[in-house]
Amino acid sequence: MEQKEINTQILSEWLDTGKKVNVLDIRPTHEREEWHIPGSIHIDAYEELKKNYPDALKSVDFDKSIPVVTVCSGGKTSLVAAQLLHHSGYESYNLQGGMKAWSLSWNTASLAFDYFEIIQFRRTGKGCLSYMIVSGQEAMVVDPSLPVEVYQEVIDQRKLTLKYVADTHIHADHLSRSKELAETFGLKPSIPENDKLTFPFHSISDGTTFKFGDIQIKAIHTPGHTLESTSYLIEDKALLTGDTLFTNGVGRPDLKANEAEARHKASLLYHSLRKLLELDKSILVLPGHTSQPVAFDRKPIQASIEEVLMNVSMLHQEEDAFIQTLLNRIPTTPANYLTIVEKNLSGDFTGINLTDLEAGANRCAIS
Repeated sequence: MEQKEINTQILSEWLDTGKKVNVLDIRPTHEREEWHIPGSIHIDAYEELKKNYPDALKSVDFDKSIPVVTVCSGGKTSLVAAQLLHHSGYESYNLQGGMKAWSLSWNTASLAFDYFEIIQFRRTGKGCLSYMIVSGQEAMVVDPSLPVEVYQEVIDQRKLTLKYVADTHIHADHLSRSKELAETFGLKPSIPENDKLTFPFHSISDGTTFKFGDIQIKAIHTPGHTLESTSYLIEDKALLTGDTLFTNGVGRPDLKANEAEARHKASLLYHSLRKLLELDKSILVLPGHTSQPVAFDRKPIQASIEEVLMNVSMLHQEEDAFIQTLLNRIPTTPANYLTIVEKNLSGDFTGINLTDLEAGANRCAIS
C-alpha cells in the first residue's frame, strides 16, 4: 500500500480546528531549534532514517487512535518515518514538502476597536506577520507576505474595497506581495520613500496619512533596521512597527551594511525607538515578525508599549550602551537575503522558486 501524504493546507486545517494529531519532527536538533511547527514532537532520528535503520523510531509510543504526521526539511526522509510508523500500526501521513512547504502556512487573529478591526495574518512557520485594517467597508493591507489570493478571499467574502497596500520597509527575509496585491486591485503600492525600487509606487514620508472608512493612519519614519523603515499609527490605538520594534526585541541594523554603517543605523534606530516610546504607553505594538512558531490559537501577537518596555531591557539604556549591546547581539544573517532584497526591489518574481528562497527561520529581531 502506498504511503499516505497530506499537504500543508490540510495539516493547517487540522491544527486550526483542533483535530487531534501528533506531528512528529524527525529533523536534526539544530534544524528544529531554528524553526518548527507549533505543538510538534521532536525525535532526532534523521541520520538513522536516512540509513534505513528499522529501529530508528523505536522510542515512539503514541496513542494509536490519533493520526501521526511526520515532518522533515523537504518531505523525503519523513516519508521513511511515516512508512515505519505505518508498519507499526499507526495511521501515519507524510507532510509533502516538509518544512520548506510549511513556510507558507498561515493562520489569523483579530483585534476589534470602536471604529476599525485589525486582522493579523501569521505565517506560522516563517513568523512573518501582515495586517488588514478594516473600517466600514474599506480596507488597507500592510506588509503582505502571503499569496495574493489569501487577502483577496477575505476582501471578496466581506465585500470590502481595498484602498491601500503598504510596506513598512524593503524586506530582506521574505518576498513582498505589495506590488502584486495592489495591481490586482488597480492600485499602486505605498512604500516608504527611497530611490531603490524600479517600479512605480506612492512614496510615503514622515507624517503621511491614510484616510479610509472612519479612521486615519499616520506614517512615522523610524529608520534603523533600514533607512526607509516606517511605522504606522492607527488612531492612537495600535502601532504597526514592521521590523523596528518587536514585542520582545528590536530590529537588527546590520543587513547590507558594513561595520560603520551598522553602527550608524543602530544610532538611527535608538532615536526612532525613543520617538515611538514617547507615544501613549497603552498603544498596542503589532510587529512585522515573531521569532517563535505561531500557534493556531487565534490570539494576536501584540504587547502594549508599556509591556514592551518591561520585556526589552536594552530600551532603558543610553545611546552608546544601546548601540554596543545591539552590535554584540547580531544574529546569523538570514539565508538568501541579498537575493530576496534584489527581487523586492524589482518586484519581479518570475523564474524563482519562492519556497526554496524563503525557507528558514526569521532572524530580524535582536532581544
